[in-house]
Order: sequence, then structure tokens, then C-alpha cells
Amino acid sequence: MKHGLKKLLNLILVLVVGFLGGILGVITMQNYGSSSTANNTTTTTSSTSSNTSTSKTSYNNTTSVSEAVTKVQDAVVSVLNYQTSSSVNSDNPYSIFGNNTSSGELALTGEGSGVIYKKEGDVAYLVTNTHVVTGAEEIEIKLADGNTVEGTLVGSDTYSDISVIKIDAAAVTTVAEFGDSDSVNVGEVAIAIGSPLGAAYANSVTQGIISSLSRTVTSTAEDGQTISTNAIQTDAAINPGNSGGPLINIQGQVIGITSSKITSSSASLSSSVSVEGMGFAIPSNDAVAIINQLEKNGKVERPALGIQMTNLSRLSATDLARLNVPEELTAGIVVISVQSGLSADGNLEKYDIITKIDDKTIESSSDLQSALYSKNIGDTVTVTFYRDGKEQTVDIPLNSSTDDLQP
Repeated sequence: MKHGLKKLLNLILVLVVGFLGGILGVITMQNYGSSSTANNTTTTTSSTSSNTSTSKTSYNNTTSVSEAVTKVQDAVVSVLNYQTSSSVNSDNPYSIFGNNTSSGELALTGEGSGVIYKKEGDVAYLVTNTHVVTGAEEIEIKLADGNTVEGTLVGSDTYSDISVIKIDAAAVTTVAEFGDSDSVNVGEVAIAIGSPLGAAYANSVTQGIISSLSRTVTSTAEDGQTISTNAIQTDAAINPGNSGGPLINIQGQVIGITSSKITSSSASLSSSVSVEGMGFAIPSNDAVAIINQLEKNGKVERPALGIQMTNLSRLSATDLARLNVPEELTAGIVVISVQSGLSADGNLEKYDIITKIDDKTIESSSDLQSALYSKNIGDTVTVTFYRDGKEQTVDIPLNSSTDDLQP
């Protein structure tokens, strides 16, 4: 009897211990679950709700690119070109005097981009492309914060496609810093900021790399002048409206002023082809040299030889024979006339064929222009040329400027 009672007590004791252990385990798991939930950084939605919601966890996804953009984006502006508008003459749309008549009102005729680079007293200065402001009767600058201020043209240079505009500095909070474009490397990050397709898309950012350096980009200005620009090539997306905006490096420094984009080409190809990822920017070192002259003088003075010329490649076989051009000579510049009193006077003659300026080969008028415009007034250049079929050289002091040329 005692033995049976003892067994019963042992069984009861086991059940009580097991029950208490179970309760303790449940409590422990609840505490653990609460602790885990408290340390988890992700907040989940309630299972009682049927709606989908976003995570409440926030992340600061800052990168070196976003940090670079932050440094300069408030200095990037949209440049608005206003000119007197024209309207169609509905009474006689085929009038021999033209079918456009002036309405006398200013209208927006073009948009581009620019970047503020200096704040001095109550005036701030920005740089843009000359083709953005060509013909402007009024210039407005739309700042990064959306405010619009009046812009005054300080000076323009057609050849470099650089213009400087000044604005009231009161609303300017950020100015950009120019970097050293001579230290730029092919393959490094390049970031373009501007207003593609106009101010509606202001401060758009595109990223690419530096594709190449020292590209010569040739274009024609509205006045017919051939422009040969030394440029940085990039594959960062560039569209109409980006012109005049900054190309920056990963440090947020301006290394170029966006200028143009190649969209199609037929060079060395049987037919025209579409081109993508070929944008160009004026190197910052070149831009700064022009900016300083525009701020000081409102224009850029460049040396001139004082000649009228044509490309040798344009001449007929008859003309080539009369000039006694050697068979091996296929490219160069033919002097058509020499302006009296300017640099070339007494050094070059009509029908001379220029083939070199210093060590630079001259094959076209744009080559000659590029070689001369890389010099300063007062410099001396060595000109290699053919006269009566014989090669000669002459040192010519560049004492004349483009202002001295006859129209």
C-alpha cells in the first residue's frame, strides 16, 4: 500500500515539473520573440490588413556621383533666348517681300544651359555657349530653385562658342569650381547637367565616361564662319538644351562646357548612319582662358595673317596645273589675296600654297584657323608654303588681329 502511494506521488511530481517546464518554455519563447522583433530593422505590415504598404525603413543611398552632383547642381541654370517674333502675312502669304512680318513682341526662340562660376559683390557670372544666345534681344536666366532673373551679355566669342552673362547675385547661393581639364583621363567618370529639351527638364543629370581627348569638332556658325573646336568627347547623354551646361568630374568640378553632339555621320561610310553616345565639351582650361578675356574686354582678340584663301582640294585640274603644284602635294591652303599692311603682307604672295604652320600640317582653312587661334598677338609663326612649285619657309610676326581684317 505504501509502495503504491509512493509511485502515485512520483507520477504527480513528474507531471507538475513537466507542466511548469512547459510554461517556462512558452514564456522564454515569447521573450525571445519580443527581443528579436525589437532588434529587426525591417517593419512588416499587419496581418490583419489587406492593403499593401511600403517598408518604413529608410536608406541613405548616397554615392560618389550623387555627392558630385550635389556640389554643383544649384549653380546650373537654364538660359532663355528671347527675340522679336514673326508672324505669317495671311493677306498675301506669297508676297515677294516675304511672308513674315514682325509682331513687335518678344518670344522665346531658344533655350540652353549655363553654369554660375563666380559671385563678385552684387554681380554673379555664368558661362554658356554662344550659339545659345546668338541674336538674343533679351536673356532670362532660370535658376535651379525655379526663380527667373534678367541676364546681361558680357561678351561672346563665336570661334570658341563661349559667352559670359552676368546676373544679380542676390539669388545666387552656389558657384561651381573649374577643374584642370589637362589632368582628365580617358575612362574616368563624366557627368553632364543641364536642361535637355528646355527648362521643363532643368537640372537633368546623365552619367558616362570620358571617351577621348583633344577631338577637333568642326561646325559652321550662323555668320558662315568655320569653327574648329578642341573638345573632350563623352558618352554621357547630351540632348538639345544641354548646350552650355557643365560636364563635371567625380569631385564635382567643371571640366568642360557641353557644346555639341554628333547624331549622324557618313564619313568613310557608304551611307549615313545613326550615331549614339558621341557628345563633346569645351575643355575647362580653354573655356577659362576665353572667359577671362570676355570679362575684361567683352571680346576675344586673335591673331590674323590677313589673307583670303581657299582649300587646294577644291581646285580643278586646270588650276592645279597653272599653279605648278607638285604631284605629291594633295592638300593645303591657296592664298587668293593678301591684305595690305597686315601680317602676311611682304611675306606671302597670291597663289602661295600654305602646307604648315610651325609643325602643324595645314590641309584646310579650319586647320589654318585652329593653328593661328592657338597663338597670341605678338607671337611669331613659321609658315611652310610652295611658290612656283618650290617649298619655302618664312617667319611671320603675328602683329595683326581679326579686328583688322577687311569685311
